[in-house]
Amino acid sequence: MNKNLALLFLTALLSGCSGEIVNKNSDIVEGYGITTDSGMVVSAHREGSVIGIEIMKKGGNAVDAAVATGFALAVCYPEAGNIGGGGFMLIRTGAGMCEVIDYREKAPLFASADMYLDKLGNVTEGLSLETHLASGVPGSVDGMIAAHKKYGKLPFREVIQPAIDLAEKGFPVTAEQSADFNANRAHFIERNRSLPAFVKDSLWKAGDTLIQKDLAETLIRIRDNGREGFYSGITARRIISEMKRGNGIISEIDLNEYRSVSRIPVTADYKGFKIITVPPPSGGGIILIQLLGMVEPYPLRDWGFHSQKTIHLIVEAERRAYADRSEYMGDPDFMKVNAGQLTAKKYILGRMSTFDEKSASLSREISPGSPGTETSEETTHYSVVDADGNAVAVTTTLNGTFGNSIVADSTGFLLNNEMDDFSVKPGIPNMYGLVGGESNSVQPGKRMLSSMTPTIVEKEGKLFLVAGSPGGSTIPTSVFQVITNVIDFDMNIQQAVDGGRFHHQWLPDNIIFEKNALDSLLVQKLAEMGHELKSRSAIGRVNAIQILSDGKRSGGADKRGNNSACGY
Repeated sequence: MNKNLALLFLTALLSGCSGEIVNKNSDIVEGYGITTDSGMVVSAHREGSVIGIEIMKKGGNAVDAAVATGFALAVCYPEAGNIGGGGFMLIRTGAGMCEVIDYREKAPLFASADMYLDKLGNVTEGLSLETHLASGVPGSVDGMIAAHKKYGKLPFREVIQPAIDLAEKGFPVTAEQSADFNANRAHFIERNRSLPAFVKDSLWKAGDTLIQKDLAETLIRIRDNGREGFYSGITARRIISEMKRGNGIISEIDLNEYRSVSRIPVTADYKGFKIITVPPPSGGGIILIQLLGMVEPYPLRDWGFHSQKTIHLIVEAERRAYADRSEYMGDPDFMKVNAGQLTAKKYILGRMSTFDEKSASLSREISPGSPGTETSEETTHYSVVDADGNAVAVTTTLNGTFGNSIVADSTGFLLNNEMDDFSVKPGIPNMYGLVGGESNSVQPGKRMLSSMTPTIVEKEGKLFLVAGSPGGSTIPTSVFQVITNVIDFDMNIQQAVDGGRFHHQWLPDNIIFEKNALDSLLVQKLAEMGHELKSRSAIGRVNAIQILSDGKRSGGADKRGNNSACGY
């Protein structure tokens, strides 16, 4: 067995045994690598996961739990959990019916293609990230309410109430959160008229209690008035007031007219498994399917996990998929995105016709294909499975950590800086280094291209895997590696999630890899093939659930953060 893989197996095994906890006040099981009989939630924060499980124990289904967890994360994980951002919810019912609820943010009606350029046509630094102009029209509230209305079992008031309680009573912040709050302290002070709840007289430390009274009041308005409790009335007026204060452009019309969209998932077969994932305006699903299709003809299992051949192949596939992203992906309401042709087997295999097993390609020589007629990285992902086999994969975001660090006037929630996900100028990279073209240019009412990749996998027609990740441009490759870790390298879900990761996105032309994920000899061999490599900190934070052969649910909570698997 590969030395790195053997060490990974041993580490995951030991931590899984030591991490399991049974909550003294209930039969909720928490920990790493846990296995339970009925329901499971894996999210970025323990409070969110526990709330999701409690909702299921009260008779709620996976969608009830997902919505409850989503609102709870807006309270306990403000780095990325939100009601001021957007995302994608992939739902698979126990009967096998699938739907995507797209609640990606939209460009305000007063947006324009050159809004972030100066008089000389150059990008004005920080304008699409650090100001009120960086905010797209938020979609999370509409999307979660729409999903609950269609699929939920419990009354909405009962589903959102735990988040309200959490905001009113507070919760102990983790060591990582306290560091995040302290690191962002200056931005919170500089960009807000009054100090938000995330700033206190002294620096934060682990165990301090975060109470958010303004956010609780905002959530109460949503509880009592549904969608209108956010997109009209007091909350909407306060959002508009905040926009006027900072020269933002979200208007009353933008809020009134925002609606989430139901979309058909994109699907593909990979070695007998059915991959179900999200379509544009996320490019993540297409990238995932392209990557799987490009590597499928090659013997990954024989080559081995993190072997030189395996990494070289995957990197070359990533190079080609991300080149396609730059040209062909955007909001399908504004352009024709031919997902069928981009994911067709013949096209995908043709993209690898120039693959050389012995040397690296140069990204400047790899152009987008011709398919025919045609992320800091603080997103967050959570996975939910209930006792009846309903499954939900949700990826949601503010874009940067804490979005643009601006709290809408007296509402308690952070605004997003998602407008940077547009190509503010063709050929100029965004905060994640992604380069785009006219297909993802700013237009009024348009949804910006995303990398979010919530994914569900079936085996022989039955639910097998639920997964997703934060990480900006690294999201699709993180999800891809977890899927291949399970299918090709026979890892259990916790091992698959904990496995070291690497990433290539066409431009810039280099492989980034997690420290200690690749040994120095392997790095040297890849460099000799012509690859440029750079180490970095963690890549992605995958939260996943695997359905075992006996029907039990196995949780994989990524140890790269404070992620938590809870089940019963």
